[in-house]
Amino acid sequence: MLEAREIMKILPHRYPFLMVDRILELEDDKKAVGIKNCTVNEPFFTGHFPELPVMPGVMIAEAMAQVGGIMLMASRKGQELVPFLAGISNLKLKRPVRPGDQLHITVEMIANKGGIGKVKGVAKVDGKLVAQAEMMFALVPREKAKV
Repeated sequence: MLEAREIMKILPHRYPFLMVDRILELEDDKKAVGIKNCTVNEPFFTGHFPELPVMPGVMIAEAMAQVGGIMLMASRKGQELVPFLAGISNLKLKRPVRPGDQLHITVEMIANKGGIGKVKGVAKVDGKLVAQAEMMFALVPREKAKV
């Protein structure tokens, strides 16, 4: 299990864009399970939508991507790499995510060659599918990424 401080050692994201609160399971280059607690205080709920707050689909996809990036980096400890999202395909948004929901995100490796990784992500709330996608990552040396 990884908590927020450990996640921030792996990912360069910070508030308000760190979209993973905890990693519950982690198998190097195979699978990761993470959670995102969606609170009414999230900045995106203010404008999306004021009368009916709904988490933007791109933010759900970003949360899945961050769990994927953590999985890809887990087996590369000590390597100064940054996982950049390079593509999303087959994104499907099934249900709205609202304040108070907890996203339960599972990502599994599809392919991993050199500095490129492809994962499948699934996000659920209360066991019900809210989103799924395939995501591709480029693992870039930190000095080249200027992060």
